Order: sequence, then C-alpha cells, then structure tokens
Amino acid sequence: MIHIIKGYQAEDNTPEFRIGDIIIHRKYRYRGVIVHIDLSFQGDENWYLSNHTQPSKEQPWYFLLVDGNQQVTYVAEENLYHENSGNLVVHPMLNLFFSGFDTELNRYNRNDVPWNPGQLPDALPPLPPPNFKPPNPPAL
Repeated sequence: MIHIIKGYQAEDNTPEFRIGDIIIHRKYRYRGVIVHIDLSFQGDENWYLSNHTQPSKEQPWYFLLVDGNQQVTYVAEENLYHENSGNLVVHPMLNLFFSGFDTELNRYNRNDVPWNPGQLPDALPPLPPPNFKPPNPPAL
C-alpha cells in the first residue's frame, strides 16, 4: 500500500532562470547576468558552511557576473529574481562569455566559451557576427 504524505512535493531542480538572464540578489540587491547554472550546489563544503544563510543545496545555483564590478558570485535560486529594466550589465568578462544582447528577450546571448572558473579558456571567444554593434556603456 502506498501512503501519500500530505504536503509532500517532489523536488524539482528545473532552473527558474536561464543563462544570459539579468537578475537581482534579493538580500544584497546587486545586479548580475547568469553565466552558468548548476542544478544543485557544486561548491566547496567549507565555503557553504561559512555562508550565513546556507540555502538548500538541492536547488539550482547560479554563477553571476556582477554588474559594475569584477566579482563573480555563486548564488542559490531562492535568492534571485528577474530584473527587467533593460539596462545592460557592465563586467570585464561579459564579452568573453556573451556575444550580444537580445533586447526582445532582455537576455544576453551566451557563446561557446566553456565556463571553467579559475582556468583560462582553451581558445579565444568567437568573433561577433559582422553586423554586431556593441552597446554603448551606461552614462555614469
């Protein structure tokens, strides 16, 4: 006999966000663009234990290029929400991993450069399409 436990839901690790989405961190309010997704926590255990909030490891975790900064962060899905202003992200590694911005989808277009934190890529990123014009940096 199978007993159904009231309120039980199977864990679903389908990411809510996609690579190239611009997001905001719920607690720290910084903006960023998603460059890579892990379906569950894949980081260092010591780093996780030092994290004050320790969100569930059994949810998607995202690597973000932080806007206006050189920082890359690793964040649990529950700490993020979409940012829909249409403002572009400024980060020194943006052009390494993205080949342009889709204004209709409000999302960056990821290229084929592999995400290898701490390692240089094996090859240079592909050249942008011939008609690609980089966006103007935001006014400061």
